[in-house]
Amino acid sequence: MKSIQTNKNKLLRTNLLISIILIAGFVTTAVFSYRANYQVSLNNIEQVSSLSTEGIYYQLSSLFSKPVNISLTMAHDSLLVEHLMKEPSHLDDKDYEETTKEYLKTYREKYGFDSVFLVSTVSGRYYNFNGVDRVMERDNPENTWYFDMLDSNKEYSLNVDNDEVSGADNKITTFVNCRIQDTNGAVIGIVGVGIRMDYIKELLQNYEDTYNVKANLINENGEIEISTSYTGYEAADWFEIYGQEGIRDQVLSWYEDTKNLELWTDTGTEEKEKSFVVSRYIPELSWMLIVEQDTGRIIHEMYMQLYKTCFVLALVVIAILVIITSVIRKFNLQITKLVEERQAMFKEATEQLYESIYELNLTKNCYVGKTTEDYFSNLGAGGVPFDQGLRIIAEKQIKEEYRKGYIEMFSPKNAIREYEAGNNHLSYDFLFTLDGSDYHWMRVETYLFYSEEDRSVHMFSYRKNIDQEKKKELMAQTDEMTGFLTKTATERLIEKQLIEKKEEKYAFFICDIDNFKQVNDQFGHAFGDYCICSFTKAIREHFRKDDILGRIGGDEFVVFIPYSSVSWLEEKAAELSKALEMVCTKEQSSCQVSASIGISISSQAGSRFDQLYQSADAALYQTKKNGKNGFTIMELTGEKVADSTDL
Repeated sequence: MKSIQTNKNKLLRTNLLISIILIAGFVTTAVFSYRANYQVSLNNIEQVSSLSTEGIYYQLSSLFSKPVNISLTMAHDSLLVEHLMKEPSHLDDKDYEETTKEYLKTYREKYGFDSVFLVSTVSGRYYNFNGVDRVMERDNPENTWYFDMLDSNKEYSLNVDNDEVSGADNKITTFVNCRIQDTNGAVIGIVGVGIRMDYIKELLQNYEDTYNVKANLINENGEIEISTSYTGYEAADWFEIYGQEGIRDQVLSWYEDTKNLELWTDTGTEEKEKSFVVSRYIPELSWMLIVEQDTGRIIHEMYMQLYKTCFVLALVVIAILVIITSVIRKFNLQITKLVEERQAMFKEATEQLYESIYELNLTKNCYVGKTTEDYFSNLGAGGVPFDQGLRIIAEKQIKEEYRKGYIEMFSPKNAIREYEAGNNHLSYDFLFTLDGSDYHWMRVETYLFYSEEDRSVHMFSYRKNIDQEKKKELMAQTDEMTGFLTKTATERLIEKQLIEKKEEKYAFFICDIDNFKQVNDQFGHAFGDYCICSFTKAIREHFRKDDILGRIGGDEFVVFIPYSSVSWLEEKAAELSKALEMVCTKEQSSCQVSASIGISISSQAGSRFDQLYQSADAALYQTKKNGKNGFTIMELTGEKVADSTDL
């Protein structure tokens, strides 16, 4: 009996110890889980509120853009202006009233507005699609909107009011009011349209029901213009109603229409309850959209869930722990499998288009995955941070003039900056080599994304051979007859060189064939084309491969080169002028040709193509004035440096 009792005591103590361990473990887990879930819920509130704000903003902008544009169209309608100016002489004319009525009725039926109106500043008459509804009087508080509009300098405004028009049942309506001015700029009336609040309230209600948020449109004074509970007709202050006086100045001073103002505020009845407020300025309405969501619901739900879990734990603590562990592991395995399958499918789909694909962690400045590590290791960049590996690859495989741009484009700092700015795609074209001598065109494209798994910005990088594509592109930039660059390509390359190599001194040549029109007229265009080819061949022979040679006109050619000294440039110009004095002979035709050359030089940074062209053109004019068949060199300032008569 004693032994049995002893065993029972041991079993009891063992069970008690296990229960204590399990309960302690559960409590600890529950605390950490509560904190983690609470933070996740806060993040979810932020995302839902921000997305709801964006959705409402774009729908409201779309909803009000039409009535605003239509109202402005009517306000600038010359026929309506002319018609309204005739009112003083037609106050008793029923035909005049009928014409006005039909005009407003036509706009109402065509665009489906709830109200279309016109008010004359001369008579004070309020016209609508039913005719003259009333006469506006300043001492009537219902007409305050009208006289406020007359006293303001706004082209248009919006106000929320009850529609007093016969048949409108005094329904709360958003009115767009636009000033009508005569040819002298004097205000002669107000015209506009009205939209029932029901449409807008329905939009806000849908978002509130779907995403558990509160949406309000407030004016510059903080008064609610439109919400599911209030209208501008009631003059309710949003900050007072929702206990948000602490953020009044921040919200009312936020006039950014391209991004949201997002704030966490300490409000609510419970100590830990707070609210997330998102504000967005809507310039079309001159109102602010406020979307607010508090933590009261999620805290209540989390507490209820905690109570239920504790009750269940008291009954089947061990079973619950086993089930939860099993479910979590299975769920994690499924998620991992899905992510791996997705990445594999994506990689398989892109491998057919790109030579190599690799993944980088930009936040941690490191490689991701064995494939990427092996790729960089094979290039001698293994075991180093990504930014260093980027420089190593650039030194080994990329032509010198493209290295700096390549490194700057794909550096972790720049890529993260681009991602934060909303750009998740980067691309760069460059000349690539494997052996250090044979280059071909390559394009690297990247996709930037945020990984929740390690809370880092990642980059997928794809490399594609575009040599054929680039060659076709370069052919399109080349003049078919001469092989020189086209006018557009010439200008683009010169501008690029002026920007990238500011420290260089440059000379800009314009070479013009003398009396070329007479050659075409006397010998025909076929012979003229032959002379042009001979002319450009001679030019090409006197310049380096990397010098920019372009055809900017029928018989006008451009050369852009760096130079060391004016004396060297004089010798080069004289040499070229002599070479371009030639006899063109083809079959039975023969003709003596020469060239007039204008040269502009620039020894200072910040020069532009148009400046160099104008200066060279002025120099060319001077050469022709001196008798052609020579050259003139001028500074950008217009000062002559030298010409062929000096030799």
